[in-house]
Amino acid sequence: MSGRLRVYLGAAPGVGKTYDMLGEGHRRAGRGTDVVIAFMEDYGRPLTRRMAEGLESVPRRTLAYRDCTFTEMDLDAVLARHPRLALVDELAHTNIPGSRHRKRWEDVRELLDAGIDVVSTVNIQHLESLNDVVEHITGVRQHETVPDDVVRGADQIEVVDMSAEALRRRMAHGNIYPPEKVELALANYFRAGNLTALREIALLWVADRVEEALLRYRHDHGIQQPWSTRERVLVALSGGPEGDTLVRRAKRTASRGAGGEFLAVHVEPDDALTTAASQHLTRQRSLVEELGGSWHTVAGNDTAGAVLSFAREVNASQIVIGATRRSRVKRVFSRGTGETIIEGSGDDIDVHVVTHSEAAHGRLLRRGAGDSDEWECPP
Repeated sequence: MSGRLRVYLGAAPGVGKTYDMLGEGHRRAGRGTDVVIAFMEDYGRPLTRRMAEGLESVPRRTLAYRDCTFTEMDLDAVLARHPRLALVDELAHTNIPGSRHRKRWEDVRELLDAGIDVVSTVNIQHLESLNDVVEHITGVRQHETVPDDVVRGADQIEVVDMSAEALRRRMAHGNIYPPEKVELALANYFRAGNLTALREIALLWVADRVEEALLRYRHDHGIQQPWSTRERVLVALSGGPEGDTLVRRAKRTASRGAGGEFLAVHVEPDDALTTAASQHLTRQRSLVEELGGSWHTVAGNDTAGAVLSFAREVNASQIVIGATRRSRVKRVFSRGTGETIIEGSGDDIDVHVVTHSEAAHGRLLRRGAGDSDEWECPP
């Protein structure tokens, strides 16, 4: 049975990840769990060093490289000791040449495969996908990284959060770097703007991971109705020219709430494999991506049902559709897609019907290229 991984994630050095990792070790040991420190770096911080007291520590392995001596986690010693829980600091660390694995996260994976639970730490700037973004913000490139999937795959991720002002005070008081490095750090990497941006990146990254877990939970438990943890706006597009207007309205609607996002969906008939996307759809897809949304295409002959099914699958809280392009005569004899979406949305999804210049206000539309007289609204 594989061990479980818990990761303490921080936005910057000094927020207290290692301290919290050690605190977790003490709590687990107090409940009778066999806990060891497999590797911990205190960087000379007295509070962190004191927090490590009372926990068993596996001696490090000494390696020689280029006429220098280094110490690393002794993976074989930890495996031989085989505790219930191993505390392993700095998940993104690159091991000294001569180690069994190049990266510490690979060491951790071997511990997990051996059935040992692991608590580890990492800063947001060490995630591979964010390396360029962090360099752009701070001007500092991180050479030690960990694949995002390694952290995303953790059983638990806990954000160690601290405001920029509080972290700068901690730095000024000498609780992070030695006194001779404090002034330079505050003027560069630890500027308030940098720390605020890194903190936002960390919170947004974790929010996405939490959203993934929520969607899995709803799927595993057969929960159909959306849980409106945040505004998620779905715009349904038919390929008509009104789609540009609908995309922009969906973006504005999503932007009104903190953490809101929008998605676009286009429903293709099951037999439409050879049909090329219209110029309208091609342009609208580019617009969606330009505005930060995500584009989705689903297949189905029941357009309204496909839109509603997709909306519930992605936990959408709102659906944006266009006002009907069907003539009054056709509306008398049959319900359109829009009406069906509204009736099927229930109490848990709000539906917004947006007017546009293509709507049929009591007149017959002349059918032309790209128009469909079977659609009332964009799906």
